[in-house]
Amino acid sequence: MYNRKDKAIAFLMILPSLILLAIFVYYFIGQTAWYSVSDWGTDPGTALKKGVEKNYVGLDNYHTLMSSASDYEFRVAFTNTLFFTIFFLGACLTLGFFLAFLLDQRVKGEGVFRTIFLFPMSLSFVVTGTIWNWLLKPRGGLNVLPRKLFGADPLEYKWINSDSILFKFEWMQGGDLFYLAIALFAFALFTYTAQKRHLSWMWVAVAGVVLWLISSAGFWNNIWLPIDKPNLDIGTYNGYGYHAALSGIIIAATWQMAGYVMALFLAGIRGISEELREAARVDGCTELQVYLYIILPQLRPIALSAIIILGHISLKIFDLVYAMAGIDNTDVTVPGILMIKGFRSNEWARSSAVAMVMLFAISLVVIPYLWTNLRTEKQ
Repeated sequence: MYNRKDKAIAFLMILPSLILLAIFVYYFIGQTAWYSVSDWGTDPGTALKKGVEKNYVGLDNYHTLMSSASDYEFRVAFTNTLFFTIFFLGACLTLGFFLAFLLDQRVKGEGVFRTIFLFPMSLSFVVTGTIWNWLLKPRGGLNVLPRKLFGADPLEYKWINSDSILFKFEWMQGGDLFYLAIALFAFALFTYTAQKRHLSWMWVAVAGVVLWLISSAGFWNNIWLPIDKPNLDIGTYNGYGYHAALSGIIIAATWQMAGYVMALFLAGIRGISEELREAARVDGCTELQVYLYIILPQLRPIALSAIIILGHISLKIFDLVYAMAGIDNTDVTVPGILMIKGFRSNEWARSSAVAMVMLFAISLVVIPYLWTNLRTEKQ
């Protein structure tokens, strides 16, 4: 047991770090939250003048992001982040497990292959973006490989400049279903990571019914953002969905992070007792069944950790997109890019609102995971 003196000394030792954390993290988060509900930057020409007033406007900035026809770019960025997260996670987990499976076969030169697969992790996203920007040029890189290797006609695919859109949909189609989906996803994620799986879907169903009743009764706009469907500006609106230009970004991100997922899965596989596998084989399991019924179930915690880490990266992705496509390519824009554009044009309140939306999205992923880990440590 520690006495009071030991506790006081420990507190004094970490006090400088706590002060710095409070100032440079939580204070600035608070400032950003305040700016996001102000009108700072409504007139960009006077935003940086001395003594400019910042008036409280409530949730107007968030309402504008979600519903204004002039702010369609945020909704495109939000949709891009959603699709990027889905395909990035799926590709990294699939490729990472496949590489781990191959290396687990005790191939000759395993250390060399492991180093090659992990090498992209040593690069920053800026370097990765620059490399893949060269490789995905419309008239070079991957497009000319068929001609170089086989003498065939070169490809003409626009990896990061295509204007094609798949899975097209209308924003707020179905009204409150958009917010309902976010609420249910957050609740399901929280209960799952809190290891209350037997209660998860029951409480999700209850939450869904409650939210539906609130919306049907007309009370939704009194407790959350109005969910108006924006009037579309045909001159600038190109549609919401999966922009094919995201394919190049996803390929580059997967190339960099798949090796990391491979290392996680390989460590998990090697941590499973060989005797357990042999017992399964003796009982008549094929090698495929050993992986399906013995190894994969024991890799769930590792898979969850990988999903949390990759999800955090995908939600705040910025540098890779900036290096590959710049800040003016709307088809691949993400919230981080919009923040930079807003700060550059002195739209401080709007950019702060975008930052808070990003923080909220990341919190949905990180906080339940940290809470679960802390609870597990205490137990």
